[in-house]
Formats: sequence, C-alpha cells, structure tokens
Amino acid sequence: MTEQLPATSVAVLGTGIMGSGMARNLARSGLDVRAWNRTRAKAEPLAADGVRVTDTPAEAVDGADVVLTILYDGPTTLEAMRQAAPGLRPGTVWAQATTAGLGGIESLAAFAREQDLVFVDSPVLGTKQPAESGQLLVLAAGPNEVRTAIWPVFDAIGSRTVWVGESGEETAATRLKLVLNSWVLTITNGTAEALALAKGLGVDWQYFLDVLEGGPLDNGYMRAKSAQVLSGKLEPSFATKTAEKDARLIVEAGERAGVRLDLAAAGAERFRRAVEQGHGDEDMVASYFASFDDANGKNGKNGKNGTKGKNGTDG
Repeated sequence: MTEQLPATSVAVLGTGIMGSGMARNLARSGLDVRAWNRTRAKAEPLAADGVRVTDTPAEAVDGADVVLTILYDGPTTLEAMRQAAPGLRPGTVWAQATTAGLGGIESLAAFAREQDLVFVDSPVLGTKQPAESGQLLVLAAGPNEVRTAIWPVFDAIGSRTVWVGESGEETAATRLKLVLNSWVLTITNGTAEALALAKGLGVDWQYFLDVLEGGPLDNGYMRAKSAQVLSGKLEPSFATKTAEKDARLIVEAGERAGVRLDLAAAGAERFRRAVEQGHGDEDMVASYFASFDDANGKNGKNGKNGTKGKNGTDG
C-alpha cells in the first residue's frame, strides 16, 4: 500500500470511561469527530465539545479516514463493526484499541481483511484520567505505510506511541498489552489483599506505607489504589468487571502459549467475587472486598473501608 495523508476525520465507536475522553481530545485537536455508543445518552455530552453523535455505527464511520474502536471486548467490537460495514470504504484505517485478547484480535483482523480495511492493533495503556488528559500510551502494530495517516489520532489521545513488531504482525501490540495488564492487575490485587490483611490484623496502614517509603518496594500506584479504598472513593478509572474480563483474557493467552498463570487466575476469581458482591462498576481495587464475606468488608473491627489511621479515625 502507498503512504496515506494524515487523517482529518475519525469515527469513535464506544464512548465509555476511556472512549469519551479520547473523543474529546480528538475534537480539541481539530479533527472532525463523529461518535457512536450503544447507549446514545452516554455519548450526548460530547456534542458540547464539537463531536457529532450518531445513531448507528454505519453513520459514524461514513466518510471517516480513521475508525477508532474502544469497546468492552472483542465480540462487542466485532458486532459494532459489522453494523458499521455499510458505511465503511476499502482502505479505511481501523485503529482497534479494545483489549480483546488473542482470539478476539484475530477475529477482528480477519474481519478487516474481509472488508479491505487497513488494520492497526492499537490498545492503550492508561485509565480514565490519562484518557481525559490525552496522556495515554498507545501500543501500535500495523503496516509502516499507515503511520503518517494515523499520527494525528494517536498524537491527540496519547503522550507517546510505541510501534511494536514488524510490519504485518497483526497481534504484536495486543500481546504486549496482555503482559502489561498482567502486571497492573497483579499490583492491584496485591494492594487490595495486603490492605485487607492489615485490616484483619488491626495493623495501621500508615505504618506499612512508612516502612516502604523511599525503598525499592515502594510503589506510587499502590499508594494511589490503597488511598481509594481508605477514602471510600471508588469512582472507576478502570472498572472491576472489566478487570475480570481482562484477567480471563490473560489466563487464556497463557494457556494458548503453554504458560500457567496461577496469579492471574486467582486474580480473576477475586474480581469475580467483587463483581458478585455488587462492586462491578467501581474501580478494580474494589477486589479488596473479595477478602471478606460481605459486600462492604464489615467483618473486621476497624471500619468499613480500611484500617484505622494514626489520627484515630476509621479509613
């Protein structure tokens, strides 16, 4: 294929926690942005930022230089793209940002070939706040010739784009994303479980933080996640139900590669229990509650959401 001109228009399919911030930054960068979401009401606020909200995927992609998908999973994305098919034209660049797993991304790439689309595997690393501020890390794999066309899109949504694999390696970025997510989910569950143990043993969490401060085991992400639990402010930057889905995709990828991932499997079960307790739409660190028999972690003696702090108040 010949190198394409930089994109001037983009269709965003999926305007949830991540997609809404991405759509706003694309519009602010000067691109012509049209967006579709299964529940239109969730996309409507984007109109105030200059995004054209559409009723169907086909209407959104009609005439767009780039289609950006950021939906829940592979099957959801494939269904949306099938609905979009009447509006797609051969040669359209498809930046697929959903964490779809290996089987999912292979199905999406096959659909792209059927429709003669230029497929770019482009999952992103980051959560709600980076999506809103345009500071995501974009992992991308696709034909070298497409980089010029797609750079305005990646530049608007991310602080950096890392191209991985050789040209034509359709799943290289997804494979890297699964490895990265395995680490993120492990830290999240490890933080949640340590915090739960501290509560059960009556250990002041601040002592834990003081001991680690400045050392090789300290971790800013751990501090941020534990603070969410202690404050009870669990607005999702990454929802528990989505973390469960990703954990299971990681386990499946390991099975395909002949790699046993015991921590990922156990983590998926923790997320499942938290979802069952009613924490599915809260931040994934709500896996904390999976350590207790009730949905609020009340079977400890030091308060609803955490250990007792030095100031004598409950977390």
